[in-house]
Amino acid sequence: MQIHRLDPAHTDSERARANFRLAVKIALGFVALIWFIQLLNWALDLGPEDFGVRPRQWAGLPGILFAPLVHGGFAHLIANSPPLLVLGTAMLYLYPNSALRVLPAVYLGSGVAVWLFARGSVHVGASGLIYGLVTYIFVAGLIRKDRRAIAASLLVSFMYGALVWGVLPIERGVSWETHLAAALIGLVLAIALRRLDIPPRHRYAWEDEEDKYRTRDPATAISAQQRRSLLLRATYLLLPTATISTQPRTNIAATAG
Repeated sequence: MQIHRLDPAHTDSERARANFRLAVKIALGFVALIWFIQLLNWALDLGPEDFGVRPRQWAGLPGILFAPLVHGGFAHLIANSPPLLVLGTAMLYLYPNSALRVLPAVYLGSGVAVWLFARGSVHVGASGLIYGLVTYIFVAGLIRKDRRAIAASLLVSFMYGALVWGVLPIERGVSWETHLAAALIGLVLAIALRRLDIPPRHRYAWEDEEDKYRTRDPATAISAQQRRSLLLRATYLLLPTATISTQPRTNIAATAG
């Protein structure tokens, strides 16, 4: 697989920096929102079970919307906050158009899957978003050809590679169904949206030289093979002159006399 170098005019531009700042603000805003909700629940002495997903119960359907905003305690929220900030920023900055599809799909899709297939328990927390984003960013780096996506994939695998155990039913009190559903959604979308948000690659000088020979009129366009043929003919025509000019000056004078 050929890895493309990105165009510095795109990655180092003021617009790119503004997009990064916007991504950070949105991710911070979401983290601030779930902290506000947690503090409000704590102040009002409300339990998370009233807002979670309850599989196959009509009363649990609203949890599809509210469960990612509610956590089982401050320890649960503290564990989720840094990954949400990092992964949310990466997703919004690297794949802004894909994020408009991925974030709602992971947010709602994982909740629907939990309501349909999960155990009879109350499922809360934003860890589904984390698993969906980790999977999307990791897989996108594997199948795309730009260095930035690959670097993000490697960073995510280094920081959050241990999350893979969260999709297995090995720890009590963990909604592994949410993790698994979100990861599968992220995987499918990373493949389906692989041609979206492709940054412009760097163009080398020799590519610009090639473009100089191309014209809009196919009748007057000169192909690369034709240019090589013309260059070869010109070399043969100039070859005798080049041979005579390299002879010693005394031989040239004698011939002239």
